Amino acid sequence: MTKLSSLISGIIFGLGLTISGMVNPQKVLGFLNIFDAWDPSLMFVMVGAILIFSPLHLTFKRKSRPILAKSFILPSQKDIDKNLIVGACLFGIGWGLVGLCPGPAISAIYFLNINVYFFVLFMFVGFYLGNFIHNWK
Repeated sequence: MTKLSSLISGIIFGLGLTISGMVNPQKVLGFLNIFDAWDPSLMFVMVGAILIFSPLHLTFKRKSRPILAKSFILPSQKDIDKNLIVGACLFGIGWGLVGLCPGPAISAIYFLNINVYFFVLFMFVGFYLGNFIHNWK
């Protein structure tokens, strides 16, 4: 049941990204370009997600366990450390240069854009390298 709910959630997420245009890197880059032709549409997508998520989160976090899982999986580390800061900076640089982050990139594969394929390929290379560097210490 957990896999089915993940599948349904992923489909809803992908549909939302595609319908809102957020799989188009130009829309994201337009949002990040606050000094020229700023496009606030990403902000509306984020606010819409927060408005839907917040009441549901407040409702479900009071439960002893999730509906389709044995327990809540919460992060154990809550410190802001060097790895978090470096990783967030690298993520932001990649997002700002290309206009894609992992979710929209996976959704954008459907549009058969060679640039998206290269992004996803090197995103996985980055995952591997990041894990390698993290475990090498």
